[in-house]
Order: sequence, then C-alpha cells, then structure tokens
Amino acid sequence: MAKAQITTSQGIKVNIEGTPAEITAVVHDLERKRAAQGSQPALHRKTKPGRVLLVDLIASLVDGGFFKKPRDLASIRTALAEMGHHYPVTTLSPIMLRLVRKRNLRRIKEQKRWVYVQ
Repeated sequence: MAKAQITTSQGIKVNIEGTPAEITAVVHDLERKRAAQGSQPALHRKTKPGRVLLVDLIASLVDGGFFKKPRDLASIRTALAEMGHHYPVTTLSPIMLRLVRKRNLRRIKEQKRWVYVQ
C-alpha cells in the first residue's frame, strides 16, 4: 500500500492510502475539479458587507405599508430618493416586474400607466 499526503490550494490536507494507481486517479480527479472551477463563470456576485441592494430597499417599502395605495414608478423612485438612494426609473422597472412575478406585489393598469399595489 502506498501513502500520500496532498495539500489543496485552499489549504486542506488529505491523507490517502491505496495502490499507486488509486492515488494517481485521486490526484487527477482533484486537478480536473480545480481546473473546472476556475473556468466556470460565477453565477452569483458576492456583495460587499454592508451594501444595500435595491431589492432589499423595495422590500422595506413593502413591509412599511408603502404599497397599500397604488404607486407608480415615479413615486417609488421619489420614496427611495427620500431614503437617500437615487435610482433611475429604468433600473426600477425590472425589479418591480420580478416582484410581481414572484407575487410579492400586484400590478394594475390605471390611466395607461402601471401601478403597483400590495
């Protein structure tokens, strides 16, 4: 039986006992997985600690009862500006549509404009 000690790039130490062919297979498998991880694009970006996301800001408006009355994108933008967060309306619309699709909010057409209500 052959013995091997492998330290990964993350600092994990692995002790392996087996035939030389088995150890070689494990080493090649680890190298293949490490190469595959480096080539895949990240699906989720990590945010900086303390950073506030637009979805969280709108969720706080929902929790605060802001959407008890129908609100259009301009009034949502104004409410966020009062909180000190300035976003263009073109940034708000896809977030609001996502909340509607998740059924967190409803969207109603009033006088040729979409309004959002809880």
